[in-house]
Amino acid sequence: MKRTLVVTALLAASLVACQANPVSGRNQLVLVSEEQAQASSVQAYAQTLSEARKQGKLSTDAALNGRVKRITDRLIVQAGNMYAPSRQWKWSVAVIDEPTLNAWCMPGGKMAIYTGIVEKLKLTDDEIAQIMGHEIAHALLGHGRERMSRAMAMQGGMTLGSILAGRDLSVLAPVADVALTLPNNRENESEADRYGIELAARAGYNPRAAISLWEKMGTASGNNAPTFLSTHPAPGNRIQALNAQVPRMMPLYEKAR
Repeated sequence: MKRTLVVTALLAASLVACQANPVSGRNQLVLVSEEQAQASSVQAYAQTLSEARKQGKLSTDAALNGRVKRITDRLIVQAGNMYAPSRQWKWSVAVIDEPTLNAWCMPGGKMAIYTGIVEKLKLTDDEIAQIMGHEIAHALLGHGRERMSRAMAMQGGMTLGSILAGRDLSVLAPVADVALTLPNNRENESEADRYGIELAARAGYNPRAAISLWEKMGTASGNNAPTFLSTHPAPGNRIQALNAQVPRMMPLYEKAR
């Protein structure tokens, strides 16, 4: 009976929770507000960094940290031009010292990139910009809120009424933790590719680096794709789609230079 009530509540909420994303214009099913998503992401981000710090996994490489910050600072400026409210976000980027091929950006601009992806793929600045532009695009496009909504649906026993009414943000913290590990779907990945390559081009990073990045990623993953790629488009299809974007992006890149 309780399960039926929860499912019914989720279905009822979905009828009134379809919103057009202000960047893409695509209708999205969201069960949490942007404010709720950002508040819960702050908690999840702080916990993630705290655990990494305790394990000695926050990078102390000043050169790498400075390099990543210089790149993301330029992308953040363009994010503000693409989505003006993001200028008020409290952006932050961390470099986590793990061999994982991974990077992410939470709602509100809380970001991380792992040393594994930089070192194993021998990434150039242009390629790092493509990765972080892609991750920032996820945040601008509201994909984190969509994942949190999926996590809510998976955790049907949560106090949905309190969440929707905005009365109890604490119950969203575990949802944000789940959303961090829950992968985006392929539609969202392709959407982030399209907007991410534009962010990087407007920030003065070569769009062709998107092609070399995913060629490296495809070679590195082989037949054992990392979690980071589990729901991404196949490398060949992704490269084809990005190649089609390059001619439109090159004038933006040349202008930014």
